[in-house]
Amino acid sequence: MAGTNSERELLTEGPAIVLVEPQMGENIGMVARAMANFGLAELRLVNPRDGWPNERAQATASKADHVIAGTKVYDTLEEAIADLNFVYATTARERDGFKPVRSPVVAAETLRTRFRAGEGVGILFGRERWGLSNEEVALADEIVTFPVNPAFASLNIAQAVLLMSYEWMKSGMDDLGEVRFQAMEQTPSTKEQLFGFFDQLEEALDARNYFHPPAKKPKMVDNLRAVLSRRAFTEQEISVLRGVISSLDRFSRQYPRGSRAPEKTKERPKDDSSGE
Repeated sequence: MAGTNSERELLTEGPAIVLVEPQMGENIGMVARAMANFGLAELRLVNPRDGWPNERAQATASKADHVIAGTKVYDTLEEAIADLNFVYATTARERDGFKPVRSPVVAAETLRTRFRAGEGVGILFGRERWGLSNEEVALADEIVTFPVNPAFASLNIAQAVLLMSYEWMKSGMDDLGEVRFQAMEQTPSTKEQLFGFFDQLEEALDARNYFHPPAKKPKMVDNLRAVLSRRAFTEQEISVLRGVISSLDRFSRQYPRGSRAPEKTKERPKDDSSGE
């Protein structure tokens, strides 16, 4: 996968990710990386087992330094979510049924709506080995559960954060707009450019006796143009294709890269100076 791009806008908004008593620094680092991938930056840790800061978390964060640097540590879950208005608890286990259970898609949309309204929102993730306790789930407003294989339902903490972070970003695609999701500008080709490409291609094929027998050439040309005009090419794509054809015209398969065919050496006349 491609690395970071310092020339693009760094997304750093969204729900707080709250890890309750995370055990391994490596997992915290992978969580930070997952968050950064999808534009989240606020990481809160409740009583991390190995303390904070953590060198292993830094090493596995894969340059998600802004997430690591901004991480806050709390002694209790109550303190970690005290300033938030709405919180989801993630869990794969069946609970008592007193709280609504949402899918990741619905949860992300709810978080997005509340975030737009100015509310503080967060998502709770439990310990690597056994998740959140019932008492901790009780502090959340709703539950989010992932659709997983019932016989193999365990997700590691970084995977769970990645899934929710992805759904968060997906829920805001309309907000991302021109600045955040700018694809490279592509200018549609004109018909004149397309016809020029056709002419160049047909000349190159004609020189190689592609249109054989000659009587079938008109039909073969029609078929070729039909195939190549099924979609609208951009100017850049036409340029690439014409460059390929030009290269084929310059260099043959037998003598690639501009090498010339070896010149035949003329047979030297016999030396008759011996007088024999």
